[in-house]
Amino acid sequence: MLSPNDRKLEKLDPFYRPPVSKQKTSAEIISEARNALRTVRTQRPFTPQEEQRKLFGPASSRTPESRPPSSFSVHASSFESSDSRPISGARLSPLELKPKAPASPATEEDPCPSFPKPPVDPVKIRRISNARARLFRAASQGALLPDRTLPPAQAKKRVEPKETVMMGDSVMKRNGLYLAESNAVGRLKSPPLQLPYVADFSEIKEREMFQGATSTPSHLRSGGDQGRRHLRASSCPNSSGWSRLDTRAGVIQVHERIWKIQEHTREASKAELQEKDTEVEVDAFWNTRIVPILHALEKEENIEMVCAACTQLHLALEEGNMLGNKFKRRSILLKTLYKLVDVGSDLLSLKLAKIILALKVSGKNLLNVCKLIFKISRSEKNDSLIQNDSILESLLEVLRSEDLQANTEAFLYCLGTIKFISGNPGFLHEMISKGAVEILMNLIKQINENTKKSGTCLPNSGHLLVQVTATLRNLVDSPLARSKFLSISALPQLCTVMGQYMGDKDVCTNIARIFSKLTIYHDCCVALANYSRCYALFLNLINKYQKKQDLIVRIVFILGNLTAKNNPAREQFSKVKGSIPTLLSLFHTFHELDLRSRKPMGEGEERSKAPRRPAQAEDVLIKLTRVFANLAIHPGVGPAIAAQPRIVGLLLATLEYKSIDECEELVINTMATINNLSYYQVKNSVIQDKKLYIAELLIKLLVSNNMDGILEAVRVFGNLSQDRDICDFIVQKNVHKFMIALLDAKHQDICFSACGVLLNLTVDKDKRAILKEGGGIQKLVDCLRDVGPTDWQLACLVCKTLWNFSENITNASSCFGDEATNTLLALLSSFLDEELALDGSFDQDLKHYHKLHWETEFKPVAQQLLNRIQSHHTFLEPLPIPSF
Repeated sequence: MLSPNDRKLEKLDPFYRPPVSKQKTSAEIISEARNALRTVRTQRPFTPQEEQRKLFGPASSRTPESRPPSSFSVHASSFESSDSRPISGARLSPLELKPKAPASPATEEDPCPSFPKPPVDPVKIRRISNARARLFRAASQGALLPDRTLPPAQAKKRVEPKETVMMGDSVMKRNGLYLAESNAVGRLKSPPLQLPYVADFSEIKEREMFQGATSTPSHLRSGGDQGRRHLRASSCPNSSGWSRLDTRAGVIQVHERIWKIQEHTREASKAELQEKDTEVEVDAFWNTRIVPILHALEKEENIEMVCAACTQLHLALEEGNMLGNKFKRRSILLKTLYKLVDVGSDLLSLKLAKIILALKVSGKNLLNVCKLIFKISRSEKNDSLIQNDSILESLLEVLRSEDLQANTEAFLYCLGTIKFISGNPGFLHEMISKGAVEILMNLIKQINENTKKSGTCLPNSGHLLVQVTATLRNLVDSPLARSKFLSISALPQLCTVMGQYMGDKDVCTNIARIFSKLTIYHDCCVALANYSRCYALFLNLINKYQKKQDLIVRIVFILGNLTAKNNPAREQFSKVKGSIPTLLSLFHTFHELDLRSRKPMGEGEERSKAPRRPAQAEDVLIKLTRVFANLAIHPGVGPAIAAQPRIVGLLLATLEYKSIDECEELVINTMATINNLSYYQVKNSVIQDKKLYIAELLIKLLVSNNMDGILEAVRVFGNLSQDRDICDFIVQKNVHKFMIALLDAKHQDICFSACGVLLNLTVDKDKRAILKEGGGIQKLVDCLRDVGPTDWQLACLVCKTLWNFSENITNASSCFGDEATNTLLALLSSFLDEELALDGSFDQDLKHYHKLHWETEFKPVAQQLLNRIQSHHTFLEPLPIPSF
């Protein structure tokens, strides 16, 4: 009776088993090459370095007329002096001039009509204006109001012979007294009180103040006719029925107001004195520290001395807190600096630009200083000058603090400079540490928001985005930049830009280059794959720019990265409407382009076998076949692709006309795709229908000198050889002899795949004898001995093949041969001893990996094989035949 393990072995597993769904350890990556369904690796698309530094490279889709210039001249006359004036700290709002409606004519209810006033004499107007100016100066010095307010007791003794009545909830002035009106209209409760006399201007200001501070009583605010009549009557000097009001509270309020005004005036005077002291200090610093440097700049002719003076000037201005746009003598500084621009020294111009930017110029001057730096940065030899003078920090400050919409052109040249120097690896760490990634992504966010609001893509925004995305493309080479991209969720923002500016090929190409670099790294690849909108976006780009190779090759490369290790990504992509037809159309387009680009060979000519860079069409096909190979791993997508006649037809056509010597990567990727599709044994599979034709194509690869091509061909034979017709084909074409010979290869993956084919052949009892051809049994035993302790999966396959071969064993020696039998007994006994088998110098992960495969795969099969050999082997030596 067979044990459970025996029964398990009697039912042979297919050579390529579906991968078991379990958490992989890091060490299991070693076995990925053994899987029936494999992902395919490829190189990132090649991007040649531009020979000249320009805003837009030679591959730009923009015409020369539609893009800003990269060559121009900047002179002292380019700058404006109007920007040299200091800017006030407070911005005044415009006055609202609202014409008053003409007063209604007097009626019976209005006994105090207003009469027109004669025009004022111009001389009197000037006299009044001069008086007001003197009064305002006096008020600013605190001399207009008395130093102290008299107490109410003393105020009662002072009377002023003036008579003014102002009714309302405001104030009534009578004989020089301001009286607050009580809520009830009646007789005055106390005699009028005196207030100290203050000049006319003070009197006017107090009246205005109290009119603004008080409000109309409720019975006057109601808007009724009675209230209006009472107001008009009360405001006329001839009206009768004076209201008697309690003035005590009003007088107290007046004195409190005056005291507060005096306090405010004293504080203002103190601040003014402090300000004057500060001005004196600033004047002294200016005269002793700044003026001598400015004189030196104007008179010095030696460039080095002028540069040194500029450095001193910047340090002195910083020390004296004179940078920015609020310094009063800023105009003198800027005019002096502008004149020096014409000297024409790059080093001097950078020092001037740094000071000018620190003085916060705006408008045309900001544009010209950015152009000046841009012009200098176009030469790579000036990179060291830019780095030594820390110009980068000044440029980043412009992007951080200035208004984008008001300074679009200045931003363009500022970003152009940053793009140039970002191509120098020596700047990367400095740029990233100073927040370049965050600043640039903030600009992208602003542009996205502005585009969303306006509903259209502005041309200037497109120019800016080309510079920003080209800079980011250079920055992502740094691990620190990649971590920042993930932390600020930059990938969705870039996808948004791609969607909004899909018509701008330059922007889309730059972002595709960014994603090409990022998706090489697992964490970035997962982040982009999790943004579900990216798949439809990439397909739309493929449909729009199907013949634009430089963009298409990168989009397809990104899709290959997204689908390489991520099964949900494969599923999401395949579910996007039109995904597979879009890839098929692209495959057909570039297949035709590749066919047309092939040069016809003359008689007797051979194609060059020298390694070369793939042609443009070939590069797209390489990346595209990789996407198909990766998608085929998904159990729901693979059978659907295998059932597509056009896809399979294009794959086979590629193998027909393309030799492995001509384009190795394309042929190997095509073979890997066919291998993954051949895994699915489904009825409507085109691969299964054309399996014999595929086998014919594989023989061409087996006889090549390319080991990678041989490996891929053997792998496909491993899948196809599960079919009886293919097994017959292998024997008829003597392919099995080739597989036996491959067991001698010192390449474990080739041995593994070849042993798999032999295992499938031994399922058929009629074909088991082929193992004895070419010393197959001994080669299997040697393979077990050589790789067993380091590759338990291969050792398991060898044992399975020998198990199939010895199914009808009667005697071990007659079955395997004496030498092979003794070797097997020794090897299996040793390999089944756990201490001996797992006593290798591996790290912890690899030890776990080896133990896992030893326990689950090798041990069950090897134990049964050992038992079978021992039960059919005798240790008695045969008697010699007697001689007569």
